[in-house]
Amino acid sequence: MRDDSPFRRPQTVGGLVYLVVVAAALVGLGILAAGAWRTGLSWIGAGLLLAAFFRMVLSERGAGMLRVRRRWSDVAMLVVAGVGLIVLAVVVPNQPTP
Repeated sequence: MRDDSPFRRPQTVGGLVYLVVVAAALVGLGILAAGAWRTGLSWIGAGLLLAAFFRMVLSERGAGMLRVRRRWSDVAMLVVAGVGLIVLAVVVPNQPTP
């Protein structure tokens, strides 16, 4: 029997990790909306680095929704984006408020 309900459970570890990464991004966006942009960007960047780690260590079948392209390509793009956001949060100087 096929389950077509919109609330199916992830079938792989990668699917579960994907949901954790999406949750981290949503938390980061919420923090950004609240005004603490450095912390919000750090949450999103950490989520992307977590996704890169699991994409690197999981098998092709086990990666689930983390698998988009070849392994090295996925890992490279996730690491560049994650590190880029964290570096941006650290490097940008505070601006004086008017």
